[in-house]
Amino acid sequence: MTEPMQVRMIGVTIRRPWRQVYDFAAEPRNMPRWASGLGAGLRHEEGAWIADGPEGPVRVRFSERNPFGVLDHRVVLAPGVEILVPMRVLPNGDGAEVQLVLFRQPGVTDERFAADADWVARDLDALKRLLEAMPD
Repeated sequence: MTEPMQVRMIGVTIRRPWRQVYDFAAEPRNMPRWASGLGAGLRHEEGAWIADGPEGPVRVRFSERNPFGVLDHRVVLAPGVEILVPMRVLPNGDGAEVQLVLFRQPGVTDERFAADADWVARDLDALKRLLEAMPD
């Protein structure tokens, strides 16, 4: 049995209806507009989503659209090597709460884990700014 990984819950409140936030964030083609990590170079090729990772191209598998606000995705670094990224959009009054769970991968230093969490927070802030600036 493997040990549970350390996690960080990273979230942002967005002053837009949760369904509108979900619909925007669930479209992979929108990711380059706000997700500087995964969205960099994201493209659809031969039925698969491919992103430019630090070690080269990686596959990204997105959850199917659903009525529950689930935006989970898996980053496939190599055959059999996947990183799960749980993500949700939740109703919060007339707005939305976007939550992402960052798992600390084996071998990741404290400094790198903190930097990854900061990066995710910046990307979620970019999503917030983008959506809140859109006309009603």
